[in-house]
Amino acid sequence: MSTDHPAERGGAGHDRFAAFSDRASNVTSSPTFYGLCVLLVLGTVVLHFLHPPLPWLIFAGDVMAAVNLLLLALLKNTERRDTHAVQRKLDAIAAALLEQREGTSHEAADSLRRAIRLDEKQ
Repeated sequence: MSTDHPAERGGAGHDRFAAFSDRASNVTSSPTFYGLCVLLVLGTVVLHFLHPPLPWLIFAGDVMAAVNLLLLALLKNTERRDTHAVQRKLDAIAAALLEQREGTSHEAADSLRRAIRLDEKQ
């Protein structure tokens, strides 16, 4: 387990998880997934009205909790990576503006160009 920010971790494992997280975020924000969640909730409500054995109710609650936890983890991962990308862009803009004002080198402008291209990869 790493305590580094997700956007600052290196290695192929990070790239696979980031790609999985992006795909999962796209799927979970679709109308089809929303419909599936509504069906899951309705199924759980119907299950309660059928008065099944207690282990079935516990299992249904456990499934709902597990799905909730997985979606929360994916949401948090996506949120942190997006926030980090926005912060890098803001830092690059601030550095470029300061560089332009002071008339120094063009390192910040190059950094700004690289930061702006981050979205083109996604």
